[in-house]
Amino acid sequence: TGGGIAMVAAERIARDLRGQGLRLKRQRRVMLDALRGTKAHPDAYALWSEVKSALPRVSLATVYRTLGVLTRLGLVREVESSGPFARFDGRLDPHGHITCTDCGRVADVELPDVSEISAAAVVDGPFKVTGCRVELTGLCASCAGRSKRKNGSRRQA
Repeated sequence: TGGGIAMVAAERIARDLRGQGLRLKRQRRVMLDALRGTKAHPDAYALWSEVKSALPRVSLATVYRTLGVLTRLGLVREVESSGPFARFDGRLDPHGHITCTDCGRVADVELPDVSEISAAAVVDGPFKVTGCRVELTGLCASCAGRSKRKNGSRRQA
């Protein structure tokens, strides 16, 4: 299907939505395709900007509602980040994220088997570990380069 959801996945998604009394409307499919087709981890506004050419009548409020539905159903993940807006990820396989502390850019991080972390965790209190998230922080290449240029010019002064 080009860049779209594979037919089998679309059928599974449609079945999951029907189980919740919902349908795989075109707007949900377009937003899900957009999230699964990017590594950018967009916030709602960035996703709205991306899909409005395919969905010219879609409102930002609809994007927020749709992201809530897709997140609740486990079809996308909300990315924990230090920025002011929630960001979303269409990639559901186990992986972590790194957030640039200057510009807020989020990128995927490939991890070793995180089930070992969950199994080895010493938990204070009566918890059953059901998942593990790894969130790293640092400077993206662009911000690190800008920081080096600033520091370099200070040293010469």
